[in-house]
Amino acid sequence: MIEPLSKLPYVGTTIFTTISQLASAHNAINLSQGFPNFDPDPELLRLVNEAYKKGNNQYAPMQGALSLREAISEKIERLYGNYYHPESEITVTAGATQAIFTTIAAFVHPKDEVIVIEPAFDCYEPAISLFGGKSVAMPLEGNDFKMNWSAFKSAITSKTKMVICNTPQNPTGTIWSKDDMLQLQEILRDTDIILLSDEVYEHIVFDGKLHESAAKYPDLAARSVICSSFGKTFHATGWKMGYCVAPKPLMWEFQKVHQFNVFSVNHPLQLALAQYLNDPQHYLKLGGFYQEKRDAFLNGIKDSRFKMVPSAGTYFQLLEYSDITDEKDTDFAERLIKEHKLASIPVSVFCKADYDRKFLRFCFAKTNDVLDKASQILNSI
Repeated sequence: MIEPLSKLPYVGTTIFTTISQLASAHNAINLSQGFPNFDPDPELLRLVNEAYKKGNNQYAPMQGALSLREAISEKIERLYGNYYHPESEITVTAGATQAIFTTIAAFVHPKDEVIVIEPAFDCYEPAISLFGGKSVAMPLEGNDFKMNWSAFKSAITSKTKMVICNTPQNPTGTIWSKDDMLQLQEILRDTDIILLSDEVYEHIVFDGKLHESAAKYPDLAARSVICSSFGKTFHATGWKMGYCVAPKPLMWEFQKVHQFNVFSVNHPLQLALAQYLNDPQHYLKLGGFYQEKRDAFLNGIKDSRFKMVPSAGTYFQLLEYSDITDEKDTDFAERLIKEHKLASIPVSVFCKADYDRKFLRFCFAKTNDVLDKASQILNSI
């Protein structure tokens, strides 16, 4: 029996797999993992079927189908006022997670430091470790999860190679303001630090607010690899379709890695998405669509014992339970599944440092009947 020396000795099965398996074993309603339980737009499915039937079933170009890269370029310029050249500054990826992993692989060297703003999605830190980097946790402060920019600036050292930010933010459901982005831009201005901007929920923003993309801020854009997700945007997470944009010198390094760990991704889906993006309403209406679900979910539990601040973006809602129990969030999440048949994600698992502020994360990208059943359970606790 070979006993390999693990490159990730402290990494086990992801919390999403663990919780989903537990939910299945106890026949619980699953509001843990972040995926919709409804189908994509029939129009998009029609375009996909047509693309398959037209024989576009061989390799796409390594960078992605040109028609899709052109559509992405037009979308970003329309929304954020920044032009990315389809030939040299855009790559279509096998989901945003692959784009994030490839970015870290391309730029993080052994002993480099990467500032990770926490709570943080769980794919960042293992990739940093895998390539010999050191993850430096930068916790958001308070129950409103605000950045302490003075502390952030103090965390930067001569070894800082990269900063990873995520807005709209998973798991907190918060968004960064224009002032946040300007402060980040000013702090990074005279450095060689690369910004990895995870913007997979860019179109899921509520209450009339705007997504502040790194693409909108010239100095940030010049140092940023921005990662986005078609799966999150168009209710098709199982397609694993995403993309990233960056200035030509950064994208050149990204593609050096991309060509050997993926090369190219699903060709028919790319051609269908290129056509689907021709109508901006397909993504501009997304915020309103999910705001209705957020509001219905929160209205359904307004008389519960949970405390809540409405999510500002993403399709996740945090609920604070300190009035109910002093249990660790991991213990309460498990008991919620076993005793009440409802699955969520404990927020402490998104943090490298010891963290437990009594929050659970619930995904409201579900049909109304599922949200109604979940609300009834939460009201009973």
